[in-house]
Amino acid sequence: MAPDFYRALTDPRTVAIVGASNTPGKTTARPLGYLREHGWDGEVYPVNPTRETVLGERAWPSLSALPTIPDHVLILTGADAAVAAVRECAELGVPVATVIADGFLPTDADGRRRRTELAQIVAGSSLRLLGPSSLGIANLPRRMALTGNAAFADDSLPSGDIFVASQSGSALGALLSRGAEMGLGFASMVSTGNELDLSLGEICRSAVDDPQVAGFALFLENLTHAEDLADFARLAAERGKPVVAYKLGRSDAGARLSVSHTGALAGDDTVAEAFLTSLGIARVRTFEALLESQHLARRIPVADTPARPRVGVVSTTGGGGAMIVDALADRGAILTGPSAETAARLADLGVHTHGGALIDLTLAGTKYATIKAVLEVLLDAPEFDAVVAVPGSSARFTPEVSVAPIIECADRGTPLAAFVVPAAPDALAMLRAKGVSAFRTPESCADAIAATFARHAPVRTPVAVPPAGVEPMPLDENDSYALLEELGVEVAPREVVRLDDLPAELPIPGPVAVKLLDATVAHKSELGGVVLGVEDAPGLAAAATRIRETAEQRRPGLTVDRVLVQQMTSGVAEALIGFRRDPDVGPVVLVAAGGVLTELYRDSAVRPAPVDPATARAMIDEVIAFRAVAGYRGLPRGDLDALAHAVSAVSQLALRHPVVAEAELNPVLIRADGVVAVDAVASYYPEER
Repeated sequence: MAPDFYRALTDPRTVAIVGASNTPGKTTARPLGYLREHGWDGEVYPVNPTRETVLGERAWPSLSALPTIPDHVLILTGADAAVAAVRECAELGVPVATVIADGFLPTDADGRRRRTELAQIVAGSSLRLLGPSSLGIANLPRRMALTGNAAFADDSLPSGDIFVASQSGSALGALLSRGAEMGLGFASMVSTGNELDLSLGEICRSAVDDPQVAGFALFLENLTHAEDLADFARLAAERGKPVVAYKLGRSDAGARLSVSHTGALAGDDTVAEAFLTSLGIARVRTFEALLESQHLARRIPVADTPARPRVGVVSTTGGGGAMIVDALADRGAILTGPSAETAARLADLGVHTHGGALIDLTLAGTKYATIKAVLEVLLDAPEFDAVVAVPGSSARFTPEVSVAPIIECADRGTPLAAFVVPAAPDALAMLRAKGVSAFRTPESCADAIAATFARHAPVRTPVAVPPAGVEPMPLDENDSYALLEELGVEVAPREVVRLDDLPAELPIPGPVAVKLLDATVAHKSELGGVVLGVEDAPGLAAAATRIRETAEQRRPGLTVDRVLVQQMTSGVAEALIGFRRDPDVGPVVLVAAGGVLTELYRDSAVRPAPVDPATARAMIDEVIAFRAVAGYRGLPRGDLDALAHAVSAVSQLALRHPVVAEAELNPVLIRADGVVAVDAVASYYPEER
């Protein structure tokens, strides 16, 4: 994006406010008031055709009447008047306009009409549009608050190097006030609203080369325009500028709408987390960690980080240390005690670890020299990926004793974070001012560490979303197998048999499974559509009759005229491999524990597709159930490398078969040598098949 656009968006020299109000305190009066109260040094033109003055300043009747073309126009009017104002901006050649108004949702006729009008205006001009339903933008170093958010009435506009982009306008105020309290400052803060034109990713992409910006904090409500977000994330990673995101929607409500195991396991939030971490974005679960983790993320490079970090904890309070140990364990970190060599070095300092993961210095060890010496030993030790220091009450009353050594050791090598147990604002401010990630709660500290280490080095994967308004059509099981065999997935031998032409003997060696074959039946067993252990032709005939009668009785109108005869086989474990095209982020692949209890256990791993076998193997290692066939306590081993190759093969649907909407193999039998699929379903987009 051109530098002049970024300047017009975040650092305009001339601003017009359309619909500026003369009533102090009203949302429509705030932007002009903020610009004056905070001392912004640019030119501002209130536009209000019904008044001669606004808040004591000359009011202009229209944008066309202004003595200059403004860099940025903030539109505070109602929805229909906003459309007219945007059209005037486009005709005049205004670079950027921000629309505050609601009334542009696609759920009603007026909203759709207005959206269409805005889209046509923008498409036919050089104008870029922020919103609608944006609450504006602020450039804190420049003292510019071009927003209606009430929080910006505060005298304090904490200036710093964090770029905030939020799909929620109200979140800007929450982050502003929390940042001020935390001693953290911001470069710019942008509310993206409905993203009819400018997307959050596009805006952030324009900021990656701003020397004022050292990191990004994203507040997300959805992942629309995922390709823009992906492009931005890759550029940010290349420049070493960390991205931390807090995303709403962690509930399972979306997943419950799916009819397949894959849809339920790879629901909206699961896919969102996989997508964000695959882009090198640290997705945190606690709101406080969105800001508190910023300094930590800058210390930990995205590439080659272990998914489960080895963390050492040193405390001057046993209870506080235990709290962070519990929180870290809950978030999947590996609590690591000192090695024998490190323990010996600590013993020379008079600190005895007794083999535990928590190094508790107790009150006797709360001397400045002791704390610093212990931290130096731990931060030099190779067994730790990160170290958490936990000062107790001394942080509140004598921070120069317990906090100063943490600051002095912060740049020693291994990333260092601090969980400050008491309410100690001075200690937190001291730490953050020196670039140390300091946390008020054990949960946010553990959250930040886990999310930061979970990031993957960004890779370019397709973000090809499903065609709008096209419902996928199912393939039957036999056609689904043919699709998988083309990808190189092994499938159990099978034959299709018509009920009006039953063979005199089994078409394949028994024992066999006999299955209802109909593309419209997603779950055959629920209709009595599966008979196992058939040994001969009479058994096949009996099974076929039973399936027909039961299925047609349970689903009136269904005609059963074919069955699939499939050779039965066995393995040491069952897996599920799934593929789907997410409506926001595009193709994803999933591997999980297989069988009928898949959704109950929810033991799975998801990645954007396609993946190579090494990435697929990393996914398998995340699934707890597969540890049972990886040599656990002498249990039979399964061929997990073969499973990884099958996962990678299925993921190639993302590129090789763009018409495939979803595919699921469940179960895939994991054998001592190889894997074989014994059930599969797939669906496709009929208009493109």
